[in-house]
Amino acid sequence: MTQRPYGLFIDEEACWGCRACEVACQQEREFQEGPFLWVWEDGPRLSRGQAHFQYRVTVCRHCEDPPCQKSCPEQAIRQREDGIVILDREKCTGCGICEEACPYDAVKVDPRVGKASKCDMCFERVDHGLYPACADNICMAHCIYFGTPQEVSTEMEMKRKRRGRKDGL
Repeated sequence: MTQRPYGLFIDEEACWGCRACEVACQQEREFQEGPFLWVWEDGPRLSRGQAHFQYRVTVCRHCEDPPCQKSCPEQAIRQREDGIVILDREKCTGCGICEEACPYDAVKVDPRVGKASKCDMCFERVDHGLYPACADNICMAHCIYFGTPQEVSTEMEMKRKRRGRKDGL
């Protein structure tokens, strides 16, 4: 059995904060739930005497050894062979233990329905050879990547080198 460790990677250095990824996430779910990723403003803060501001993105990292899965007393969270971590809302009791266990603050209990929710990396799309909605060329800054860690790190490094050039290319 060959395991393809999918990953969703965000180059926060390049994020403009447009929130198109949030909208794509909600649109994928016909605005009935989500978004399962959040763009937020970090700063301004002083760094080496200069004001620094950056957008951050909170999203499930689909951990190799997910603490949310281990913590769930109902076994409502499982990890697929390809690494995607899925929450079964039918099994979820909304106890919130998974929310506390997530080191990325990416699992939320929705008080309206009393169930936890999280990014499932649009696994239905992935199963059909598509990208997750937020990574499907929706990001105007092109800072959201989907694929194997090796593929993505190579692509991100190339883009970072181009951004670092003095001529702006």
